[in-house]
Amino acid sequence: MKWSELTIHTTHEAVEAVSNILHESGASGVVIEDSKEFAREREDMFGEIYDLDPNDFPAEGVILKAYLPVTSFLGETVEEVKLAIKNLINYDINIGENELSISEVNEEEWATAWKKYYHPVKISERFTIVPTWETYEPVSTDELIIELDPGMAFGTGTHPTTVMCLQALEKTVKPGDYVTDIGTGSGVLAIGAALLGAKHVHAIDLDEVAVRSATINVKLNKVQETTDVVQGNLLDTVKEPSDVVVANILAEIIMSFTNDAFQVVKEGGMFITSGIIAAKKEDVKESLELAGFVIVEVMMMEDWVTILSMKPLKE
Repeated sequence: MKWSELTIHTTHEAVEAVSNILHESGASGVVIEDSKEFAREREDMFGEIYDLDPNDFPAEGVILKAYLPVTSFLGETVEEVKLAIKNLINYDINIGENELSISEVNEEEWATAWKKYYHPVKISERFTIVPTWETYEPVSTDELIIELDPGMAFGTGTHPTTVMCLQALEKTVKPGDYVTDIGTGSGVLAIGAALLGAKHVHAIDLDEVAVRSATINVKLNKVQETTDVVQGNLLDTVKEPSDVVVANILAEIIMSFTNDAFQVVKEGGMFITSGIIAAKKEDVKESLELAGFVIVEVMMMEDWVTILSMKPLKE
């Protein structure tokens, strides 16, 4: 089978939005080549050492690669992608040069292109992300392994926003908690919450492709007994209050439903918000505080922000 590799050169700010557009267009997954990944120090607090090829990274900005099957309507799909990305300007998202190119690859090359990018990565004190094709032995008794197939999902668990969300869940989720994951994508955060001992995890995504991918990953990690994945818009499918609500989505969307989130979070519960670029940090904080939340912690990684806020107890 022939595949078309769609390459887009964009900004760090637009990565999440453009990735979502590519998935909605039918891409099975998105490769992210980030200029900052090669530039920054590669040894982190969890002892990970990386060996990266400079040829895999752009000089600046971010290159996204998506793989679409070659069909008679491929041209229309590409034009729709171009238009959707251009429309991001209406949401004050900087799309940068927005250079787009297309090349053809064979199915065998496509599979190899995916797998060379992903290896087991320890992203917190307890969590390690492991691609399904890799063999990995835990190095500690309390280590939590999340298995993912990046080729079929909305993220690999290694993007800064996802890493910070998992670290935040590690700090906040207690055994027996009810957790809601808004915009679950690959399901990685829902899986993480379930592995931490949550009694029930409600994972929501508007995109049916994400719902299918998350459902597969939930079963792969054997947490389907405590985790349900549903298609829905933001909090529409939530029927009971949660101890922890996590939303790793665009800042603009977060700010659109902070009041609704306040009603869903239990008193003393936490609202973890991410997918926020540094320039939007104060706007999101203000929106959360206006809704009634108290800011507990602000985490930063590269140009990304994760905010932990709490719904205060009634006096």
